[in-house]
Amino acid sequence: MRIGFLGPAQGDLESIERSAGFLLRERVARVVYLSHDGALDRCVVAWAARLVGDDPTDDGAWSRAAEVAISGSADDLDAFVTSERQRLRLRALVSLPEGSPCSLETLGDLTILMTDDAGLLSEEDLSHAALIVDGAPVDPVLELRGQRWWLAPGHLGVGGGVAVIDTHAPVPTVVVYDIEQREVLRGEVAFPRAPKPHP
Repeated sequence: MRIGFLGPAQGDLESIERSAGFLLRERVARVVYLSHDGALDRCVVAWAARLVGDDPTDDGAWSRAAEVAISGSADDLDAFVTSERQRLRLRALVSLPEGSPCSLETLGDLTILMTDDAGLLSEEDLSHAALIVDGAPVDPVLELRGQRWWLAPGHLGVGGGVAVIDTHAPVPTVVVYDIEQREVLRGEVAFPRAPKPHP
């Protein structure tokens, strides 16, 4: 499985859309925005409205479908299907849950804790995860700290802000990109093996 992350964007909806579009083209299953600032929600609503019109809701989709079925041409039907598929793909874009300091997810054998600021969490909160994905640091970080890996995509900008974790490989791989889709950091989330006991 491949999952994408976006660091905080300081209200720059254009950077969010461009970076999220890049991750969707990279065929991630989901994109998690590591902030509670509401910017991703505003971005998705505006993006969906540009794709399908003023009512990007599911109810709006039914109304558009009825209109195309009654009076649309074959080209209109093709355009409707294409735009609705693009709208539905935006459901892969999610923010951290409201009212919760963190979220846990398991990808294969890897348990990931996602948060907008790991510094506010207790050791007990962190103890459940093998990988911490933290939205607070401005610059990208990928390092093993004790028994846990820490990933910070960084804030969206020229230094980073966009990350992909790929768990298809035998060892999960992390790649961090900047908003120009240039790779700025790559590493494997490998854990040290316990030493073999002496005979």
